Amino acid sequence: MTETTHTQTTPPGRADRPRSPEFRLAAGALRGLRQDLFQDAFAYDPLPRTADAGPITRRLPGRAREYAAWSPHLLVAVGAAVAMFAAVTHPQAPPVALLCGLLAAVPVLLTLVRPVGAFWMSLAAAVVTSVIDRAEGGWPWMPGSFISHLLVLTIVAIRTRPRTAAWMWALTALFGFFSGTVFSRGAYDSNTAPMLFLSALILLIVTVWHIRREARQEMSAQQTATANERSRRTLLEERTTIARELHDVVAHHMSVVAIQAEAAPYRVENPPPELEKAFVTIRENAVAALTELRRVLGVVRAEDYEAPDAPQPTLADLDALLANVREAGLTVDKTVTGAVRELPQGVELSAYRMVQEALSNSLRHAPGAGARVEIGYVLGGLGLRIVNGPPPAPHLIKPSPGAGHGITGMRERVSMLNGEMTAAPTDDGGYEVSVFLPVPAAASEGDV
Repeated sequence: MTETTHTQTTPPGRADRPRSPEFRLAAGALRGLRQDLFQDAFAYDPLPRTADAGPITRRLPGRAREYAAWSPHLLVAVGAAVAMFAAVTHPQAPPVALLCGLLAAVPVLLTLVRPVGAFWMSLAAAVVTSVIDRAEGGWPWMPGSFISHLLVLTIVAIRTRPRTAAWMWALTALFGFFSGTVFSRGAYDSNTAPMLFLSALILLIVTVWHIRREARQEMSAQQTATANERSRRTLLEERTTIARELHDVVAHHMSVVAIQAEAAPYRVENPPPELEKAFVTIRENAVAALTELRRVLGVVRAEDYEAPDAPQPTLADLDALLANVREAGLTVDKTVTGAVRELPQGVELSAYRMVQEALSNSLRHAPGAGARVEIGYVLGGLGLRIVNGPPPAPHLIKPSPGAGHGITGMRERVSMLNGEMTAAPTDDGGYEVSVFLPVPAAASEGDV
């Protein structure tokens, strides 16, 4: 007995065919309509208070500023009162007029907590009002309903997004044409066209406002990101500069150690084997450390970077720097207190660079002002104080085109050396930079 299994393949039908771009566009539009106006239409979404940082709110005193935060809610309440007044004053029996007034005010007030639901309620209120109001008026919106629906469209458009406003306008047009065609009273003129014209104008203004606000927010965020990136890049560049300088300083000292360790046995007649072995070990370790230092820190060098032929500057070269600054037009005095001594080269290099940056800032931001450099050799460290006076003509100073991160680089150097730094304007309009760089006693004595 032979059993045969037949496999039937269903030919591809219409469901497997790719959809046309028009179909996908229509499906996406209907999906957006469902998300904007049908899905969670009556969800609770209260209108927030106005931020205290507004241009007008900032100028108000404390108590008035607190009340001003509720100004959007007050404006909505005023709009509801206007719509209610237009409905009540329409000629009709008092009970009917009061009911029409409530039907005009409630949708406007509902925008404070359920904006999308207020739109649907406004359409329903327009239908009920047109049925119970027998007085002369337009169709399908009576005077109160007309104002109420315009207010609802405006408030909901402000609170949501342009796509929702477009759908509300389209449904308003559909409601108006359908009501005018099917349920129109022959004696009344349709006011659908005025409603669509005014609402389109208002929604266009609101859409432009939305676009401008989003553009400002995006530009502000971009400016903040750019400023942060610029600050980060400047910080990295300053760290790279510090690493290059320290690399040159340490590499020089390690080279000296290796050379002295290699030459030391030849300076002693008949040195013991233990001493020769110790010098060989010192040299090997110095060379290995130098190789590792160049391998690790060499990556911070740019391709076109060349190590300076001259040694890195120290505080002993400060007089030449001050002479150069004086030639540039800055009157600067130097005061040295304490016992002058040689400090670790990293400390002296950083101190020199900070004095250089502070004087450059004085030239840039306070041209014509005098400056004073104070250097204090104290127990346990080095103190620096660079202060400049106020510029003689501050109104003539042009904005500096620099990045403005010189203080950041100075703080990096101070942080690297575990020091302390303050930089702030003085009472007379100048600027002062104070720095303390700690130097261990053993390091200071070893360098003498």
